[in-house]
Amino acid sequence: MTAVETLTYPDPADALDLASRATDRDALVTLVGTCTVEYEGRAASSLGLGDRHVMLKPDGAALVHTDEGQQPVNWQPPGCEHSVSVDDGSLVVRSTRSSPEESLEVVFEMVAHAAAFDVTDSKDLALTGTEADLKDRILDEPALVESGFTPLATERETPAGAVDIYGEDAEGRTTVLELKRRRVGPDAVGQLGRYVDALKRDLHAETEVRGILVAPSVTDRARQLLAEKGLEFVSLEPP
Repeated sequence: MTAVETLTYPDPADALDLASRATDRDALVTLVGTCTVEYEGRAASSLGLGDRHVMLKPDGAALVHTDEGQQPVNWQPPGCEHSVSVDDGSLVVRSTRSSPEESLEVVFEMVAHAAAFDVTDSKDLALTGTEADLKDRILDEPALVESGFTPLATERETPAGAVDIYGEDAEGRTTVLELKRRRVGPDAVGQLGRYVDALKRDLHAETEVRGILVAPSVTDRARQLLAEKGLEFVSLEPP
């Protein structure tokens, strides 16, 4: 990070100067203050006066956050054009794009904090502990599920959706695995049950289909439902 600029309770002209220079040089801009927010595009939305955090990113994304939740209440995607002005004594931030035609307008009654950061980040996010990791672990070592299990396909389509891993057990019985990366409840059991029922309808009438839920752990209610439905559980975590 080569440069940082900050202003506390700036007047609109000073906030305009900072934000304009920052957007011109592709810096990250953050503004905190009391504002209204208007969106026009595929739909329309309006936010009355409130305290909010507005972030303008160099790639054209714009985010409006309140004091609650992790998601912005309004946003514009990368590729938008940012502009800043002062109208009737208020700082106005606009983020627009033409395809599709959308505009986000934030009018600040008061700016409590304005900042600009010259940031760079060349690293990609590396996710670990995902369901894909769990799938790869089982494909590399099928015996983790049970001795003799043989995977035959992944994402095998059924009328109820795609089965994570489709295979056979040591006795040649059709076996389907539903993978979850964390502790699960009854919903996961219901999902596995639908896959098993769909395969029973699709395959030969006398074909036995086993369903195994693979996850680090299950709730007591999920364990009870597994037993009621004749399904099984194997405790296994992603690497």
